[in-house]
Amino acid sequence: MIQQFVDREPELKFLEKKYSEATPQLIIIYGRRRTGKTELIKRFIQNKTAIYVLCTKDSMAENLKDMKRKLHGITGKEYFLKLDTGSFFDLFRYMLEEIGNKKVVIALDEFPYLIELERGVVSTFQKICDELLKDRKVFLLLCGSSIGMMETEVLGTTSPLYGRRTGEWKVEPFRFRNLREMLGKFSIEELVKAWCVFGGTPFYLSQIDPKMTVAENIKRKILAKGEILYNEPRILLREEFREPKTYMLILKYMSLGCGSQGELSSMTGIEKGNLSKYLSVLEETQLIRYVLPLGQRKRGIYVISDPFFNFWFRFAYPNLSDLEIGLVDEVFARTKAQLNAYYGTMFEHLTMELVKSKDVPMPFGFSWAGRWWHKDKEIDLVALNEGTKEILFGECKWQDGADARKIAGKLREKSKFVGWNADGRKEYYAVFAKSFREKIKEPGLFLFDLKDIERALLAHGKKAGKASDWAGERLESQPKYERRTRVI
Repeated sequence: MIQQFVDREPELKFLEKKYSEATPQLIIIYGRRRTGKTELIKRFIQNKTAIYVLCTKDSMAENLKDMKRKLHGITGKEYFLKLDTGSFFDLFRYMLEEIGNKKVVIALDEFPYLIELERGVVSTFQKICDELLKDRKVFLLLCGSSIGMMETEVLGTTSPLYGRRTGEWKVEPFRFRNLREMLGKFSIEELVKAWCVFGGTPFYLSQIDPKMTVAENIKRKILAKGEILYNEPRILLREEFREPKTYMLILKYMSLGCGSQGELSSMTGIEKGNLSKYLSVLEETQLIRYVLPLGQRKRGIYVISDPFFNFWFRFAYPNLSDLEIGLVDEVFARTKAQLNAYYGTMFEHLTMELVKSKDVPMPFGFSWAGRWWHKDKEIDLVALNEGTKEILFGECKWQDGADARKIAGKLREKSKFVGWNADGRKEYYAVFAKSFREKIKEPGLFLFDLKDIERALLAHGKKAGKASDWAGERLESQPKYERRTRVI
């Protein structure tokens, strides 16, 4: 396995900045499971006077016992082990009596488990903040993987803790450019394939053996019974939901390309009214997202957000019965035959990420980026600036020796059906491919092959914000991107 802690410099910088402040702190850290929140906290509290408590679903009494053991460890006071109290408020009061004005970090990981056990615990921590932590050098850190619960019960305006926090950070999966730090031996093509299969979730990436190809990692790390990733999505869904089988059924058909509510209802047999509730929960946990085409407020589609979940439900889940009896080679043979088409679909998603994150330079600053489709016509990428009436149309082709002239011609034809500012807009076109037969030069046309993307990632790290040379054309003095880019 490769190293599990990479980057996270902005997160650590933020935490250290808050730690350096003289005032008491209540910091909220949250994000999807497996994104490295616990590793981040543990790295932050190194060489600090700190208590780390991983909350559990066992009982409130068991969580309090764990807190007492940690307080005994940090203070050396035996009475904490025998303390007869069922309140976090009392534990914090006794702790503050012992540590006085010393600086200490108290990190409660998976805080939502406490809320599930006792809804009133949030009010208890409000009281702790208001009555005990005032004028104390305590750095209280509450962390959670249940995004919905953290956003409503902890961060929401109706939460007792609303207004008490001094900072918050949502930990996201790694961006594509971070993969090079973890998989430096991979070629750019293998890096793209790795992202298409494992995504940007640090835990999943840490399972990759960089000495093997992505195809070999699929066979040995995902399809092989007993490996950590073999049952990962099923285990997480069981932990997260009361009806995991229903959610697995929905995700299975979504991975196969069923995106509309009607298609999903038909394939799963779930009535539309009930299906919308399940979809809403999946959106809340950020396992899926709803994608609207340019110019539409409805008739969008649902897609799986996490590449690894998408791959697992597409290739592993339907074949579990064969994998359980050891038919790995047979399943892998069927999977391998479909991989190129899968990479093609995921390459479109990756291109969108690279454009939105500004890892690949565009000829103008855009205020919206997404997709467009209507009936039998579809454009993979559309970026526009409503103020300047500039628009870019992009096409993605996961193929070597792509015919740029032919692809660009078809893209121009499709763009005529896009009605946005049709009479007064300035148009640009971009084609993304593994490689091109010929790097043609046409006004307003930009070509990006995998080598260009690799160079863009390197340039981003060295000279962020400067214009780069692409396909023989210089993008001079690019306008800055708008601060709040709408992402759909």
